[in-house]
Amino acid sequence: MKTRSFGRTDWQVSEIGFGAWGIGGGQWGGAAEVESMATLHAALDSGITFFDTADVYGDGLSERLIGRLRCERQEPFVIATKAGRRLSPHTADGYNAANLTAFVDRSLTNVGVERLDLVQLHCPPTEVYYRPEVFAALDDLVAAGKINFYGVSVEKVEEALKAIEYPGVQSVQIIFNPFRLRPAELFFEEARRRQVAVIARVPLASGMLSGRYAATTTFPADDHRGFNREGAMFDRGETFSGVDYETGLAAVEALRPLVPSGATLAQFALRWILSFEAITTVIPGARRPGQVEENARAAEVPPLSTDTLQAVAAVYDQHIRQLVHQRW
Repeated sequence: MKTRSFGRTDWQVSEIGFGAWGIGGGQWGGAAEVESMATLHAALDSGITFFDTADVYGDGLSERLIGRLRCERQEPFVIATKAGRRLSPHTADGYNAANLTAFVDRSLTNVGVERLDLVQLHCPPTEVYYRPEVFAALDDLVAAGKINFYGVSVEKVEEALKAIEYPGVQSVQIIFNPFRLRPAELFFEEARRRQVAVIARVPLASGMLSGRYAATTTFPADDHRGFNREGAMFDRGETFSGVDYETGLAAVEALRPLVPSGATLAQFALRWILSFEAITTVIPGARRPGQVEENARAAEVPPLSTDTLQAVAAVYDQHIRQLVHQRW
């Protein structure tokens, strides 16, 4: 597993990370705790050293499981969590010093540490990025020794560009995959210039880019891939990257001929993301050991040719661009 520098920190993290939404249960359907722990161990065994979670994943279960992993293994790894989505209602005013401190304290207990590696604002309302006092509160949490670094998880490129104007922001987590090319324009250039780490989330477009779905595929009632396609519960862009299901299936079929021999479509999509130098790590989710092992092997796929990269862009232009490019 290759590593990449994490922005202005001294961390070297695996270029394939682990997205821990799924092991928290909730909107992905149930996940047995024993299997979740086996999956986390398999991630470390595969060379993964960056684990992304949040305080709302399974109401803290995901954080607690990763905290257990830390106790059960000796290898060092980075734990990145997120805060803010516990607010109800989820409003900009809720992102204040008192609430952020309470969220961080709860995460410290869940993970079982005295200081969190990285805390990210969890897709807050756009207005939050225009409130310097929010970022001053995060600076205070660093000064208090409760967190090492902080960053943001965003929905829109606009939010990412605004966030990195704050000097304390060390990382930006953003949706980036063959269905979401806009971040590769101005944002990637600015992130590299400011030495900000970029975490690619939703890299497989909610599993669409695994190539395993069909028109007849059904999802459990509590799975967001069924109930949130139109943004009924949270931002539509979180589900299939905002692409309607049928269009996504058509785009996948257009991508299949580009997959190199010996690789899966999912590995191809992850390798494509890593073709961009601005990317620090990509965080596919997994709920079973076999899934995380397959994801990790994407790091072994040879670099993609310029022709292949251009062909992916052509698929985006034909099927996807008009649906998502200016929305996020």
